[in-house]
Amino acid sequence: MTSSPISVLFTSAGRRVELVRCFIAAGERLGIEVSTHACDHDPDMSAACHVASSAFAVPRCDAPDYVDTLLDYCTRHQVDLLVPTIDPELFPLSLAREKFAAIGTKVHVSGPETIEIVRDKARTCEVLGQHGVPVPRTGLAQDVKRQPEGWDWPAFIKPSAGSASRGIDIIHEPGAIAQSYDEPMIVQQLLEGDEYTINMFVDQGGKLRTAIPHRRISVRAGEVEKGITVRRADIEDVARNVVKALPDAEGVMCFQLIDDRRDGPRVFEINARFGGGYPLADRAGGRFAERLLAGIAGRSDWVESEWIEGVTMLRYDAAVFL
Repeated sequence: MTSSPISVLFTSAGRRVELVRCFIAAGERLGIEVSTHACDHDPDMSAACHVASSAFAVPRCDAPDYVDTLLDYCTRHQVDLLVPTIDPELFPLSLAREKFAAIGTKVHVSGPETIEIVRDKARTCEVLGQHGVPVPRTGLAQDVKRQPEGWDWPAFIKPSAGSASRGIDIIHEPGAIAQSYDEPMIVQQLLEGDEYTINMFVDQGGKLRTAIPHRRISVRAGEVEKGITVRRADIEDVARNVVKALPDAEGVMCFQLIDDRRDGPRVFEINARFGGGYPLADRAGGRFAERLLAGIAGRSDWVESEWIEGVTMLRYDAAVFL
């Protein structure tokens, strides 16, 4: 190891063991020692917290003292890089980026305008559609219930701010839409075809540097369980337009699309963070974690991602014993 150690904090770490290990391996390739920290609401029950060098408990990410708790820890432990892993924490962390920067911690998150767009699936489709990105027909549930004309059935219904496949269902007629819901819901065109995740790296100037698609062979709890990397020029074109549609995107992001048998590729979701399937892109040669560490180390050279097509990931259950 030749460079100064870099301290990385993974927030809402949960079971992101593979992500922690990706950063450790990236440091080894760069000759940088990586000190890993992890936090969770219940760190004793988080596998990633037990794999990291140190771990601590935090309030829920919607609690008023969540950001302050992280700021205090980052100050005391001289954390260089903070990596969020779940959607609900992205917006408060994006608003607090300058506070973290003042203590020497870089928060790996896009700007608040981008986060506001991607956290609302209805707005995501609206903004992407305005920039020429192909999206499924999307409407607010109550609007569709009032005016169902022109919709094809069955259709998807899902929370506008949902994640991990929470609350997703198929409805066969507008009468199946309830009069009210506990949260905003959208109705979306039912797409049929192969599903893809595209892992991307966007530089500080908002330019797409790398896009690595993989076909999702099987999915569990919203995350890819089996997948294979593929090269498709049309999907890479879609990725470029997705980035152009987002006003202050930066760093690692991913989006999902379905290659509909009738209408072709349609983007339906964006995650402005490391996705659960990132380890497949990393294994294929996507050097995103490496690029972030190189930036923290002050290395100005771009770490290119010469990735490999046909890399397959077959996930299985593993355990941490205490």
